[in-house]
Amino acid sequence: MDPVALTEAQPTPIAHPQRTMRWLPLALPMVLIAGLHYAVWALLSGPFALHDPFVIGLGVYLALSTLTIPAGLLSLRTHDPRWGAALSWTGLLALGMFSSLFVLALLRAVLLPGLDWLGLPLSGWDAITAWGVVTVALLATTTGLALARVSPAVVQVDIPIADLPAPLHGFRIVQITDIHVGPTIRRGYLQRIVDKVNSLQADLIAITGDVVDGDVPSLRAHVAPLQGLKAREGVALVLGNHELYSGAPAWVQEFRRLGLQVLLNQHFIVRRDVATLAVAGVTDHSTARFFANMACDPHAAIRGAGENADLRLLLAHQPVTALAGSEAGYHLALHGHTHGGQWWPWNHFVRMQQPVVKGLHRFGRMWSYTSVGTGYWGPPKRHFRSEITLVTLRPQTTHG
Repeated sequence: MDPVALTEAQPTPIAHPQRTMRWLPLALPMVLIAGLHYAVWALLSGPFALHDPFVIGLGVYLALSTLTIPAGLLSLRTHDPRWGAALSWTGLLALGMFSSLFVLALLRAVLLPGLDWLGLPLSGWDAITAWGVVTVALLATTTGLALARVSPAVVQVDIPIADLPAPLHGFRIVQITDIHVGPTIRRGYLQRIVDKVNSLQADLIAITGDVVDGDVPSLRAHVAPLQGLKAREGVALVLGNHELYSGAPAWVQEFRRLGLQVLLNQHFIVRRDVATLAVAGVTDHSTARFFANMACDPHAAIRGAGENADLRLLLAHQPVTALAGSEAGYHLALHGHTHGGQWWPWNHFVRMQQPVVKGLHRFGRMWSYTSVGTGYWGPPKRHFRSEITLVTLRPQTTHG
């Protein structure tokens, strides 16, 4: 509390710097969001008069977007779940739309002067291209919404393994990852994933992190369908960076309560006749920033009986962990995290942080597969379908 006392001679209200500081984390992003929205309006409204319907309509929409985006991001703090869901959908759709508007408006601002400099005739194109930016952004957002909400595709991936023991030929691993149960992905969406996974009759189900975006009390009912996952050798799960943001210790307890085997730099052994498969899982690549004693360690995860297994499988949320996994002697690693970029143009930026964007790659003698994710993060927007990955172990042929 401010120590300045109130007196009759000095009736000035008491200053509350702490209250002011509490508003700063909200005020600064609001100013940034408003500034970016104004920039888009300024970039696109240039060819028109201020009273033109395009300028007025765009201004009204961007003003509403400026308000709905922060409301959507804060929606989980509301006490009424119906209002929270409405705010989430409105705000996150607005964020997805604005992302495309901003990128396309910037491209237009760069390309038009560039084409003019090259001597290409552009008379009358300013207004047409401004309308084009809005149209393309709207199409990208609506098609992205449809692709995000459609049932994930089943992607089949065969992995050739040298000297694979016969009892492990055809061993089927179903991978799901980056579901992001939270503001717009709820129980019904997850139940459809569980039903589709169970229909594949996997030997092992692997969940490679970022299952949730929120704390246990808020999402317990929505992750409950995970308890219904069925595979001959059970369900193994590793944490992603979003579990770290959402209260990892509580989520570890909840996942285990649901019957999932959470691997924290640990492994277990699957036996098929005389053949053994070590299923190892590591904490997220960024865990050391949150829990120094739980840093991601592929070597520690396989130490012990797993070192001598006929096949060593690594579950690691981020593909950047594949480098250490290869050094530790794994045969196969499964990852998520990247979402394949989720929507254009962000797919082009993934390589700034990760060695791969998606798909099957080789790191030394180790195969590495990075899924594009089974859900989505943030705006319900994708420019390709999410996936449930069916990985099948195959013996490597002489030409494999």
